Amino acid sequence: MNILIVEDEIRLAEALGQIMEEQKYQADISNDGIDGLNLALSGEYDVIVLDVMLPGKDGFQIVQELRRNKIQTPVLMLTARDDVRDKIAGLDRGADDYMTKPFVPEELLARIRALSRRQGDVVIEELAFGDLLLKFSTNDLWCGHKSIHLSFKEFEILKILMSNPKSIISKEQLISKVWGSDSDAEDNNVEAYISFLRKKFFFLGSKVSIGVVRKVGYRLEGDQ
Repeated sequence: MNILIVEDEIRLAEALGQIMEEQKYQADISNDGIDGLNLALSGEYDVIVLDVMLPGKDGFQIVQELRRNKIQTPVLMLTARDDVRDKIAGLDRGADDYMTKPFVPEELLARIRALSRRQGDVVIEELAFGDLLLKFSTNDLWCGHKSIHLSFKEFEILKILMSNPKSIISKEQLISKVWGSDSDAEDNNVEAYISFLRKKFFFLGSKVSIGVVRKVGYRLEGDQ
């Protein structure tokens, strides 16, 4: 599961990230409302954990803007503000759940699982592009009756590309999402994994390719 945490309390944000990591979830953290909104607008997340009081834009503004842009990612508002009027304001603007601090980690995780199951009333288990089918439950890539297993990073890179079929994804975006924004990964790490994926496409006999837009990034190419 891919989680976005937007929380300006650094220690709490790091603690939340650790909780997600222990559950084998991929977590991105933003400590700023504007940056958090930009990440959330990508539509790449399964659940967003969102504080209310944030620099730049508050949580109410963020969830309202997400819904205005047709981003339906489930949002759990996590805040010290426990006034009923605040809860109503968050829910009316498009939040899916509202939890006050301090919280019990087990309850937080249970609510995140519930929201991920509820997303669009459907749990997304696979992605398709052209003649390729990516299975989330097994990390297997299928082309017709032939399949091959992908490593974690291969799977995450391809998932991002297949989730944004009309977008050009930069190397910087891939490093941030797959390796983490504070990692030492460089462009050549991305290039290596793109090469691995291309070899697996060839092995499967797929007509899909990973195109390069010079000095911009990568995108999938082929008939959808």
